Amino acid sequence: MTPKNELVVVCGGGGFIGGHLIADLRRQGFIRLRSVDAKPQSQWYQRFPDVENLVLDLEGKAAGYTALQGAHTVYNLAADMGGMGFIELNKGLCMLSVLINTHLLMAARDLGVQRYFYASSACVYNADKQRDQNVTALKEADAYPALPEDGYGWEKLFSERMCRHFREDFGVVTRVARYHNVYGPFGTYDGGREKAPAAMCRKVITAKLTGKHDLEIWGDGQQTRSFMYIDDCLKGTQMLTASDFTEPLNIGSSELVSINQLADIVESIAGIKLKRHYKLDAPKGVNGRNSDNTLIQQVLGWEPGTRLRDGMEKTYRWIFDQMVGQK
Repeated sequence: MTPKNELVVVCGGGGFIGGHLIADLRRQGFIRLRSVDAKPQSQWYQRFPDVENLVLDLEGKAAGYTALQGAHTVYNLAADMGGMGFIELNKGLCMLSVLINTHLLMAARDLGVQRYFYASSACVYNADKQRDQNVTALKEADAYPALPEDGYGWEKLFSERMCRHFREDFGVVTRVARYHNVYGPFGTYDGGREKAPAAMCRKVITAKLTGKHDLEIWGDGQQTRSFMYIDDCLKGTQMLTASDFTEPLNIGSSELVSINQLADIVESIAGIKLKRHYKLDAPKGVNGRNSDNTLIQQVLGWEPGTRLRDGMEKTYRWIFDQMVGQK
């Protein structure tokens, strides 16, 4: 476990998961925290005055060394990414995130970082195993033979290998998680980078506020996913980082739902029923994806357990408050 008086650095700390992680570490009593992000601090989702907040573009080598100076534990959550609407149309930008992990690993090696966590993604998994909505849950071994999501998935898979080889060749203690669709409050819900749960909340709230009772769904709504609430993500991330397990590990819910079922949940929370229109030419990703949690149960004795309905209620309420406030 990281001593609470040692410096913990969260790269991507101005983002959704990073902001929540900083908040959670503060609650636990960590007294030396550094949050690093490329965005202006006014655009950070969560920011705390007792945290060292640095604006640095971590795609640059010098920035990586500045960010990790004096660090004991590093959480690398930084990436240029978003929901499917973003990653399918910005493959080059997604690939450039490889510079972040490359330079941070070099800095971790040279500066003597004790623990280095890398946030990978379920987008690394072989697409041939995700063609059916009734998908067989994905085991960690299903990343090979490699056929990941083009752009974003290839970058994540390559960066996983970098973590492995820096551990084997240089002794950097690396841990890698494959996140499955993290959602919750204090995150993007509009602008093109939002993911399905937040986008669904925004669309339903817009219909409720405007009286235009229409709901656009990307694809045919039959595609399936699992969605993990942010609190489970934080717990799994810290448990894995503190563990002795060295291979990539799924951190995701195993509660499989279709996008139509996700819409049902949000409509139920909102107390409204909408007419659905299906945008079949919109980016929708693979037909089916779910997390096999056999290994995480064996390794950590735990798995994400927040019910989707419960997490979506909290997410909906936060987005509703933001949108009403803006209006």
